[in-house]
Amino acid sequence: MAVAPGQPFDTATVLDAMRDSRRPDGVPDQLETDAIAAALAERIWTIDGQPWTTMSAGGSCGPVRCTLEIGGSRAGGQGEDLWIFEVIPAGGEVAVIETNLRSVPSETADAVDRLARAADPRIDDAGLLLVSVRWLPPPDDETFELSYRSGNEEGSCELELTADVGSREVDSRSATDC
Repeated sequence: MAVAPGQPFDTATVLDAMRDSRRPDGVPDQLETDAIAAALAERIWTIDGQPWTTMSAGGSCGPVRCTLEIGGSRAGGQGEDLWIFEVIPAGGEVAVIETNLRSVPSETADAVDRLARAADPRIDDAGLLLVSVRWLPPPDDETFELSYRSGNEEGSCELELTADVGSREVDSRSATDC
């Protein structure tokens, strides 16, 4: 299974998302510039290089630095991608400070789950269910983090794995009560 991430957004799309923000207090005016929107568009990746079907933005600013969140999801995806940026409007600096990328197509999530189950018998032995798949942006774009659970009860098994689809390697990140 190969993934082909890409950067599908242009300056106008990102600027529109910032200006159309429905979040409380929206996006601060000093962030709604072509230069900042262009810098953001250069840094936002999607797992398949296709734009999200829904997109939202929100942010806040202090005296010098701002935080800006841009998120999106797609039909048939398992969750939402969230990109969090630090922006220094005066210098036009934009840096990714965190990502939480869960807008994974169902077929990709299923393929990564099969890879993990084939590599780690604890998943099936404990009757674990896949509850979350997160992909990592380039340069780690073939790496996924998977979360498995046996139930919602206290003391139920929790297993966190990392799967690299390029090398087909699966590593355990943590296991609790398994």
